[in-house]
Amino acid sequence: MSRGLRLIGAVSVAVVLATLSARWIDPAILAASSCNLTNVERVVAIGDVHGAYDRFVEILTTTGLVDARQRWTGGRAHLVQLGDVLDRGPDSRKAQDLLRRLQDEAARAGGAVHPLVGNHETMRMLGDLRYTAPGEYQAFITPDSERIKQELMRANPNARNDLMKTPLGFTELRQAYGRDGAYGKWLRTLDAVVKIDGVLFLHGGISPSVAAWSCDAINDAVRKDLAGDLDKTRANPLASLVAREDGPLWYRGLALEPDTFAPDVDKILAAQHAKALVVGHTVTPDGRILSRFGGKVVQIDTGMQPAYVPTGRASALEIQRGGLTAIYTDRRDVLVAPPAETPKDQPVAGR
Repeated sequence: MSRGLRLIGAVSVAVVLATLSARWIDPAILAASSCNLTNVERVVAIGDVHGAYDRFVEILTTTGLVDARQRWTGGRAHLVQLGDVLDRGPDSRKAQDLLRRLQDEAARAGGAVHPLVGNHETMRMLGDLRYTAPGEYQAFITPDSERIKQELMRANPNARNDLMKTPLGFTELRQAYGRDGAYGKWLRTLDAVVKIDGVLFLHGGISPSVAAWSCDAINDAVRKDLAGDLDKTRANPLASLVAREDGPLWYRGLALEPDTFAPDVDKILAAQHAKALVVGHTVTPDGRILSRFGGKVVQIDTGMQPAYVPTGRASALEIQRGGLTAIYTDRRDVLVAPPAETPKDQPVAGR
């Protein structure tokens, strides 16, 4: 068992989890469905960030969504961030704070920001800190952190040895992602899937076994697993949609299956009433955005966090006027050219 799991087992059950219980967020009070958005002029999708705040800002700036002060300049564009902002890198809190602010700024400008839940956000909410980077704990340290740790050890002498091994900021981070914590509350309002003009965006992918679930049903089930049924999910994670290997947050088949999987992709899209899927979660082999199955699946996790993928890079997928363009800080690659427009004063053949 890893050191992270030992800490979670000894500390969270005996000490921390008791402080994190709170009311379930009723889905009825959440925002309207994001499963049937239409007539969006421009969509920019960005994959796994993993605490790479500086690279995240670079690609947001390159796409014209933010200015030099990281203020929204995308107008009516929709930004979709496919989850996994957390873990592996030190600056995940800064990246989440930026997304939260841009949600409000974009809405005021007539655009939208759709931060989605990834498997690492789910791990954080379930108390699995195996991939939490030291800098992520440090981001939650306050002048009271040492006192909090000492008081926790005095109050829980049986867990003292394990508590001594926890870094400063550990308890504050756990509380922040609990059901009543600032980040925990926010994450539990987010979607796992969004559909914009027939294109489905999510972190892992839709597997054949989940294909019959509608977009709304997936979002409702994920919220329930992480809120109302949180204790049940923690007790048996693999029985929940959020932790199943073939679930929408963990499934890798769209990235790893051979080309002969194409008929299954068609069935998945038909069941979802979608024309394409955009996914993250699995780093592409060459660190570039990858189109598969005739453009019906687009992988956009290009390894933004250099500590995790030394050869990776920041990237974004732009969908505009029916065209698909991969955007990097050093170049743009047209994956699918937009359909040619017929000049207004030129008659259409056959009419």
